[in-house]
Amino acid sequence: MINVQIDIPEALLPFVNPKDEREQLLRNAMIIFPFIQDETISYGRAAEILNLKKIDLIQLYDSLGFPYFNQTKEELEEDLQNIKSVMRQLL
Repeated sequence: MINVQIDIPEALLPFVNPKDEREQLLRNAMIIFPFIQDETISYGRAAEILNLKKIDLIQLYDSLGFPYFNQTKEELEEDLQNIKSVMRQLL
């Protein structure tokens, strides 16, 4: 780990000084999350950076309300039907 100095509003200070390893992990996971969302890095790379297994990172974000799959059930069903259609054409 390295230390980085950043300018933040003073009122934010209590929220960025983690009390334990869990809070530090949560803070770092939240820092990196926008880069996952905009596809700058993958979940796998983020997990490596945070020294986690990919599945553990996915579960961490899920516990915070950030699902790995952001499609609706209908969108997933449509994708499944499209895959089945392509498979039938290939066979």
